[in-house]
Amino acid sequence: MTKSLHTIAHSLFQPSRKIPNVTVTGVKLNSSQVEKGDLFIAIPGTKVDGHDFIGDAIDSGAIAIISNGRDVGKLSVPQIKVANPRRAASIVAAEYYGHPTKDLIVLGITGTNGKTTTASLLFSILKNAGHKTAQLGTLGTIADGFNQEAMLTTPDPISLQKTFSELRDADFSHIVMEVSSHALDQYRVADVEFDVALFTNLTPEHLDYHASIEAYYQAKARLFRMLPLESTAIVNESDPNGLRMAEETNAPTLTFSRSNGDSIHFSDLNISISGIHGKIIAGHITYEIGSSLVGEFNAENILGAVSVAHALGIEKEMIEDGIKKCSAIPGRMESFPLANGAKAIMDYAHTPDAYEKVLGTLKEVSLDDSYLYVVFGAGGDRDASKRPKMARIAEIFATHCFVTPDNPRTEDPDQISKEIIGGFSGSNFTVFKDRRAGLEDALNRSEKNDIVAILGKGREEYQDIKSKKEFYSDLEIIRRYQ
Repeated sequence: MTKSLHTIAHSLFQPSRKIPNVTVTGVKLNSSQVEKGDLFIAIPGTKVDGHDFIGDAIDSGAIAIISNGRDVGKLSVPQIKVANPRRAASIVAAEYYGHPTKDLIVLGITGTNGKTTTASLLFSILKNAGHKTAQLGTLGTIADGFNQEAMLTTPDPISLQKTFSELRDADFSHIVMEVSSHALDQYRVADVEFDVALFTNLTPEHLDYHASIEAYYQAKARLFRMLPLESTAIVNESDPNGLRMAEETNAPTLTFSRSNGDSIHFSDLNISISGIHGKIIAGHITYEIGSSLVGEFNAENILGAVSVAHALGIEKEMIEDGIKKCSAIPGRMESFPLANGAKAIMDYAHTPDAYEKVLGTLKEVSLDDSYLYVVFGAGGDRDASKRPKMARIAEIFATHCFVTPDNPRTEDPDQISKEIIGGFSGSNFTVFKDRRAGLEDALNRSEKNDIVAILGKGREEYQDIKSKKEFYSDLEIIRRYQ
């Protein structure tokens, strides 16, 4: 694809500003990926600054540079100076790929917990209704004919607009995507045209990045502020921030709630080890729900997905069947029966709130004389304040805890474990330097009817140690015990 620099960068300036007439064959944010004819956008990051690699980009064939105006000396190619290169990257990406979301129905889901499960439920509903649908998020790109590759919850704007363009050209009609607070704060989705935005909930998370819980909220709120009048905002009224989030937008708002009969809500709800059953009341329509998912938090995720589908006007039977067909979400309360009669439950939970929901649910559905073993750790270079809190919650529900490394990144895993165990009040825990050893110990201890909860990594296939990803899979280990 080739476009003139003027075409893709004209909206960055006043009409009178002259833009060099050069042909651009690609847009890149990483200098190591630059090829001849590319436009390189230099973005200051938290660890490295793209401006330090402008020379490398030019040597690799960059035809023009967008920068923040920092003095990098005289360049041999045109340089466009802007106040915010991150914002410029989103604008340029959308222009380069022809604003593909104008031709797609894009459904954005944001919140601390439940994004992936809600997205998977909605994806199942839309596919069941006959819509050619793609799902973007922590599970990768899930779309017929596309490779499913793990990625950031929300990719950079260049990758994102490229994916939208490819999906549009492949005649997809609907996109269900998770929208992270980082993506909103860094303008990755600033030029995505959302038709529906859904807010699930807000609990303390990513406070290593956001200065405060209020800053975290404000990042999430950007999604709702950017909605046009013809879009729809859907919020979880059960969350303390739900109604506040509804006030952030000028778009029409729909609410769902665990208890408020004026919102979309469950009636005759029954939650057991066999699943979630009940009726969802949405105005004059009643949806009969039967799902193999378990837990009150998954009932809330179902409410969110049904609310979006209801707003889109999806037929009642298609919604009901779509929920029923979504029997499991990879790495989210995923159950594996073991040869010894126990069960392994794998979940991506990595916040205190998620621990309380997942472990509370498992304790509730387990037999009175069974044991609950919990394998967990905490990610490095992330909010350290949650580490002892997770231990405190795990201890409430667990028979025994197995503390292991979980993507220590650049931190010392022993120090992370030390901060975790500071939250325990008793001694029913063991610390392991190797996650494999901790998981195997828990599985070996388990007996018939016991539950081994493995939290934090889901289906990840690596450990991030000293900024290098080494192969590791909880799932691979679990499979050997089946």
